[in-house]
Amino acid sequence: MTQAAQAGAADWASNHSNEATRDELLKRLAAELLHADSTGVPVPPLRDRVLDMSLDDAYQIQEAQLKHHQAAGRVLAGRKVGLTSLAMQQQLGVDSPDFGYFFTDMVFNEDAVIPSTSFISPKVEPEFGYTLKETLQGPGVTREQALAAIDQVYPAIEIIDSRVQDWDIKLVDTVADNASCGAIAVGTVPLDVQLENLAEVECSLLIDGHKVASGKGKAVMDDPIAPLVWLANVLGEQGVALEAGQLVLPGSFTGAMPVVADSTATADFGDLGSLTISFS
Repeated sequence: MTQAAQAGAADWASNHSNEATRDELLKRLAAELLHADSTGVPVPPLRDRVLDMSLDDAYQIQEAQLKHHQAAGRVLAGRKVGLTSLAMQQQLGVDSPDFGYFFTDMVFNEDAVIPSTSFISPKVEPEFGYTLKETLQGPGVTREQALAAIDQVYPAIEIIDSRVQDWDIKLVDTVADNASCGAIAVGTVPLDVQLENLAEVECSLLIDGHKVASGKGKAVMDDPIAPLVWLANVLGEQGVALEAGQLVLPGSFTGAMPVVADSTATADFGDLGSLTISFS
C-alpha cells in the first residue's frame, strides 16, 4: 500500500471510529434520560457533553428513548409541538419549534388528580388538543389538508417537565429530553369553535383559581394550524405519519407556570369550555 493510500485508510478509520464513538455517546445520553425519568434524579445539561451538539443529535437521543419505550409495550397516543409561542421561545431562549411524543399512559382527563411526585419540576401550559380523523403523511402537507384531518378540538393542558437539572436547557437539551414532555391532560367535551376561528380564541391559565396568564390562538406560530402542518411535514421527511386517531397538541397560548402538590390548573376558554386538573 502506498503512503498516500495508508494515510487515506487511516483517515477513514479515524472518521468512522469517531462516528461510532459519537453514536455510542448519544445512546448513553438517552439511557441517562431514561434513568432520570424513572428515578426522578435529573442529569446535567446534555449540550455540554457532546462536542458541537446538533439538532440531529438531539432528535437521535429522543428517538432512542421512543424506541425503548415502544419495545417495552408502551402505546403512542400522539405528538406535541413545543416552543411555538413567542412567550415560550423567550422563556427558554430559542427561536424555533420542536416536537416530542406521549404515550397513552401519559394522558389524563378532566378532573384528574395527578401525583406531583411523578415529575421532577413540573409546569403547565394551556393548549388546544386536536384529534385526527385522517392520517397526515408529509412532506407536502398543506394547511387545507391539515384542517381537513382535524376531527375535534379539545381543551388541553400540557404538563412539561425537565429531566435536565434546574431547567438549564437550550434547544438541543429540550429536544433530546422529548421536548420536555411530562404528561398531557385533555378534556372530554370538544370546544364549541369553528376551525377558521381558532386564531382568535382566547385562553387563560388559572392556578388555584387565580388567572396567571392569557393569550390568543394566534400566539401559536401566528396560526394554530401551522404547527400541525409543520409537524406533519417534519415527521414525513423521516417516513413517519401522524395517524388517524392520534392526539396532537400544537403549542401553548402562554408561558409555562410551575405547579406543586395540592394545586389546581385550569385552561379556561371562556364560553367555549375549560379543563381543570389537580395535583396531589
